[in-house]
Amino acid sequence: MKSNSKGDLTDLLICSEDLPHPGDLKALFKANRSFLGKTVQMLSKFNPRELDRLVHDLHDQAFSRYDCLTCANCCRNISPAISHNDVEQLSKKIKVRPSEIVTRYLKMDEEGDFVFTSAPCPFIDGENYCSVYSHRPKACREYPHTDRSRFYQLLKLSLKNAEICPVVYAILMKLG
Repeated sequence: MKSNSKGDLTDLLICSEDLPHPGDLKALFKANRSFLGKTVQMLSKFNPRELDRLVHDLHDQAFSRYDCLTCANCCRNISPAISHNDVEQLSKKIKVRPSEIVTRYLKMDEEGDFVFTSAPCPFIDGENYCSVYSHRPKACREYPHTDRSRFYQLLKLSLKNAEICPVVYAILMKLG
């Protein structure tokens, strides 16, 4: 990491070697959990606009080098919150009533959100393609949230996501 005379981070680059293999991610996360936690604490003190600029730039770099179809850890290990609008979109895509989407695929979690009843996602196939991609839930479209504004609000979530997503892991490691 380089800093300019004001202490701002500059010239951060993500290369292919920075993006871990999905099968190695859990062990890497465990080995670097303390470092990643300290990174998140340090980032919480950043100017929010500067943090967004840095994270968005690293997001663009990482996704220009990484194909999510080689991984799909998010689809295989976590369940997004499913909104009523998501239920409507899914029902249109698979041509069933919204109530059938709820009955067949969803449950209410402890926070009162609909989530998929099991992992992996019922709509992912063996080659990591999503059969409802054009109508996938909003949380799926936005994952891993590294291109969202006000990234400082997502630091704790990003620490959790670093155990699931190679791109989030690489971004946090690069910023540390």
